[in-house]
Amino acid sequence: MKDEIINTLQRREKIIHLLGKENTVSVNKLSKLFKVSTVTIRNDLRHLEQKGCVLRSYGGAMLNKTFALDRPLLDKSRINSISKNRIAQKAAEMVNDGDHIILDSGSTTAAMVPYLRKKQNLIVFTNAINIAYDLSTNTDIEVIIAGGNIRKKAYSISGPTVEQQLRMYHFDKLFLGVDGFDLNAGITTPNFGEASVNRVMCQVSGQIIAVTDSSKFGRKSFCMIEKINPIETLITDSKIPKEYLTQLHTLGINVVIADI
Repeated sequence: MKDEIINTLQRREKIIHLLGKENTVSVNKLSKLFKVSTVTIRNDLRHLEQKGCVLRSYGGAMLNKTFALDRPLLDKSRINSISKNRIAQKAAEMVNDGDHIILDSGSTTAAMVPYLRKKQNLIVFTNAINIAYDLSTNTDIEVIIAGGNIRKKAYSISGPTVEQQLRMYHFDKLFLGVDGFDLNAGITTPNFGEASVNRVMCQVSGQIIAVTDSSKFGRKSFCMIEKINPIETLITDSKIPKEYLTQLHTLGINVVIADI
């Protein structure tokens, strides 16, 4: 049963990836490609439509333009780079000497690295190969890198081994990057392995700090990480929609605007 669920998730991820390349696909093409019935494909598309990932059309589907695709890290780092750098700087200011923290994989968390160089006696756990490498030359930072399966696009590591390793520790703060941030759908990411690791990160951290530029608001991706309620602090830019700012304040979430 578990293998069947994983196969379904993987097939749906691949459908999203194909839509990212071709924008539209037909039910018949997907049925032949994945060697499953057209009924199964229609169920997949119905599920993806409910998640906000696709818009169904006669005989197929197209990608919903508000959906957050799984883009290579290098591409992500070029998008809104000025805002991400300011957010990263503000996030690093929340790190105290002696903290035990998690840096999630992502372009904004990676931008925090230069601002952590003067911190002392830090322990940093990360599932990002690039972040671990960049931190490794700092003698005042002990780096714990996750072991598992590498996502080449994201330079990140996921899988059951990472989750088991995380449960051995307790961290003061988690700095969590997101692909989609929606008031109803919560925090989402395109990859189910990454989402699973992120959920465990939230469980083992005393404080969850989300770092995201305003382009992620109102966007949904395939896999839910968490509802927004457990977030203690959100660091973003001044283009955050007013309705988001109001709702987050109502929920008691501290919103830090990095570019003011």
